[in-house]
Amino acid sequence: MFRRSLLVMLALLLLTAVAGVQAQDAVGITIRCKASPPEEDWRCNSFAEVEEQVEMALGIAIDLNLIQDNAGWADYKQEFVLASEAGVAPDIILSGHEDIGAWATAGLIIPLDDMIGMHAEFEDIVPTLWDSHKLGDTIYGIPQDAEARPVFYSKLLLGDLGWSEEDIESLPDRVIAGEFTFADMIATAQEAIDEGVVDEGNGFWHRPSNGPDFLYYYYGNGGAVLDDMGGLVVDGAALLATYELLGGLTESGVMRSDLIGVDWNEVWHPTVAQADTVLFAAGGTWNWPNWAINYVADQGGDAYLFENIGLTLIPAMGTGSAITLTHPLTYMISSGSENPDVALALIAAITTPEHNNKHAIDSFHLGILNAQLESEAYANNRLLSSAHYMLDHTTALPNHPGWNAWSNAYFVGIQAVETGEATPEGAVDIAIAQMTNELGDGITVR
Repeated sequence: MFRRSLLVMLALLLLTAVAGVQAQDAVGITIRCKASPPEEDWRCNSFAEVEEQVEMALGIAIDLNLIQDNAGWADYKQEFVLASEAGVAPDIILSGHEDIGAWATAGLIIPLDDMIGMHAEFEDIVPTLWDSHKLGDTIYGIPQDAEARPVFYSKLLLGDLGWSEEDIESLPDRVIAGEFTFADMIATAQEAIDEGVVDEGNGFWHRPSNGPDFLYYYYGNGGAVLDDMGGLVVDGAALLATYELLGGLTESGVMRSDLIGVDWNEVWHPTVAQADTVLFAAGGTWNWPNWAINYVADQGGDAYLFENIGLTLIPAMGTGSAITLTHPLTYMISSGSENPDVALALIAAITTPEHNNKHAIDSFHLGILNAQLESEAYANNRLLSSAHYMLDHTTALPNHPGWNAWSNAYFVGIQAVETGEATPEGAVDIAIAQMTNELGDGITVR
């Protein structure tokens, strides 16, 4: 009995020693992803599918540690900062591209330019997406997914207004060509109100809470957030034009003056999804599956939406072109990673149509690769394939540590002018005062 126990003990010690050697020889890579289960699980799970492939390609063993959760964004980002300061950050962190500004400036993530050329997979990424992954001229992240923020329009209500089927179906093309501008859209909304097709306040709706979407009104009116040197700026003329536009929508009755603050799930989504109340609504491509599943499933879901709702770029404002805005999530490599080359090889291995399609289709995000349009699975998804072209016209949030302060002040001005608490000129003063108070010499007022 004693001899058997001794043999068992020796065997266990031997196994432990072998495991220790293997663990020591393996390259440890920890990856953290924020994801809403189950539709976004591929954000981290894709790495497990390519682990063996990368091991064979590099001739190494990888000890892959995937941490995927759905923590709140503020906590999630703060935890990465704290982990970085403590020297225990993951090798790869998935977050919004706008974090590049703060994290690269603080030295928490590494530049990737010198390594990107070693992986052919990155050559097919939609070119406009790279702009949102830079600080200055340096790339700090690899896109994981994308989306577009279009204007949804009710085909049903446009038909009631007297539009022909050809007029309705050709609207996206006319928007791209500049033949149907934002001013034309608002005039159409006003006509629908005057004709009794929609009630006052329901000609146009934007989102009911602060968010990236509001930036394209400022961009569309010629505004810039960064100067040629990468410094924060605010353009008073563009800000005034934006507040005149948004304030005019509520003053004329085209849009509800109390729209900011209405509940997304109880008011905004069900109203827009039904297509019989609001003529134009600015939202996001990810809204579509939510509507199909949660708001119009009994009426046919996806089929009902395609029959009654179209989507187009944000029509041109001023002298600009039609635009949209995308907010890509990005994989960034921690400056604390001891094996950044292995980390990037893993990212490259999932940057393929096969792997990105799984995430795009399951979560209804736009693909990041042009080649995805040639793949049957992506092409057969009517919403994704029909909206993919919008990435050629996209803008993005600036990557700058002061962006949140800029954005919050900008939104305060929007709230003031839409509720009638301030004139457009007064809203400009409010926004600029808050920006300069919080950012000081870190912003230039034009």
